[in-house]
Amino acid sequence: MKGLNLMEFITSRENKFVKKISMLNSSAKQRRKMGEFVCEGFRLCSELANDNIAFELLCISDQYPDKYNELVENLSKLARKSIQIPKGLFEKISDTKSPQGVICVCKNDIIKKSHPVKTGKYVALENVSDPSNMGTIIRTAQALGVDGLILSDDCCDVLSPKVIRGSMGMIFRMSFLFVDNMPDYVLELNRCGFATYAGVVSNPDNLLTDFEFLPGSVVLIGNEGNGLTEDTVANSSCRFTIPMRGKCESFNAASAATIIMWELMK
Repeated sequence: MKGLNLMEFITSRENKFVKKISMLNSSAKQRRKMGEFVCEGFRLCSELANDNIAFELLCISDQYPDKYNELVENLSKLARKSIQIPKGLFEKISDTKSPQGVICVCKNDIIKKSHPVKTGKYVALENVSDPSNMGTIIRTAQALGVDGLILSDDCCDVLSPKVIRGSMGMIFRMSFLFVDNMPDYVLELNRCGFATYAGVVSNPDNLLTDFEFLPGSVVLIGNEGNGLTEDTVANSSCRFTIPMRGKCESFNAASAATIIMWELMK
């Protein structure tokens, strides 16, 4: 066990901890019900160790690489419970094609939540449904210094394994606000003095590059196929489109968000 002699060794797939990991990996409903999610792999689990974030369960393969010894030692000090399981069982409950042998189960409340303040700049996402797009948006937002993401309740689950992997661990460094009704929330932002900008496919009167985004700006980005809802667009302060010189009619959500966030934060 590579020095971790106090770690419980489990071989049964029916074990409650093993079953928990499987359920959390496969079901957004279970993640909401249990209030927990799975973080897997060296890079993602390192974010927990680097930030000294306590979590619920550490699960490692009995054949995890020796190069992870220091990480596993550090994680075991942060975990409330630590278990080790056979490599074959680890591969069955893993959500990755090539498991690295390290899984952490975390409480949902370690994700930062905050309301917008008028000294910041924010991105609001409505019904962004692709986990890969969501993960990329989170990672890019953190890299560019966006102060927070506002998500409608019909967006994909930000605590799904694909989103967390796509964010490359930046989900732990980004602040979120989850809203039930985006059109109503946009009106609330307007009443509070924020400037709300709706990204649309075609609006020749306003190009993204025409604006100087000041603190207190919120840009809104919609669903991959359908964009923002009509009500959200109507309730926004103004509308813009991304200027395009080629023959492509639109960007996917992640590409559009990257361009928009660059302009927002420059």
